[in-house]
Amino acid sequence: MTDFHYDSDLIGGSLLVRESRLIAELLLDGVDQSGWDAAIKLHNVLQKRTVASAVRTAQTIRKRLERLEPVFFRALLHGDDELSRQVAFIAALERNLLLVEFMETVVRDAYKTRMESLSQYQWQDFLDERSFRDAAIHDWKESSRKKMGQVVFRMLAEVGYMKSTRSCVLQNVLVRPEVRVMLEDTGRFRIQRCMDISI
Repeated sequence: MTDFHYDSDLIGGSLLVRESRLIAELLLDGVDQSGWDAAIKLHNVLQKRTVASAVRTAQTIRKRLERLEPVFFRALLHGDDELSRQVAFIAALERNLLLVEFMETVVRDAYKTRMESLSQYQWQDFLDERSFRDAAIHDWKESSRKKMGQVVFRMLAEVGYMKSTRSCVLQNVLVRPEVRVMLEDTGRFRIQRCMDISI
């Protein structure tokens, strides 16, 4: 039996909706490696300042989206901003168990106890608690832990659970019917419960 370790890409960026739409289009088009490299490196479709930045961002998004079915790609690509944000959040949840567990514990408790807002220290406390499950968390740099927390809070603000990253005031989020159907049809009930956390 191997030791449990969290596999997280939260440092890679928040929802990145604009970039995610472009990657979704490439995945739907079924481009091969040469087509992928041409789009990301040569044509710089993500509009990043350096090739290295473009490659990192593309890989982060691809690893999130590849866990989903093409129906999610189409919703992300053709949906309005709200729908695309919710799909991008699903992709982040699918890729990051830490984010799922943060939603299931800290964020859910905040809504249940009618807290007005979240605080950054709650992410640090959450990581300390999770370190009993994955001791490697103790070795994470403080700067990395802080950056992950900033990304998580930015995601929550982007998808609407928080009013902004500055105030961190909690808000209710109405999950789109299209999102609900996709999650149910693909058996993603745990993620659906995360999305419904503010109800």
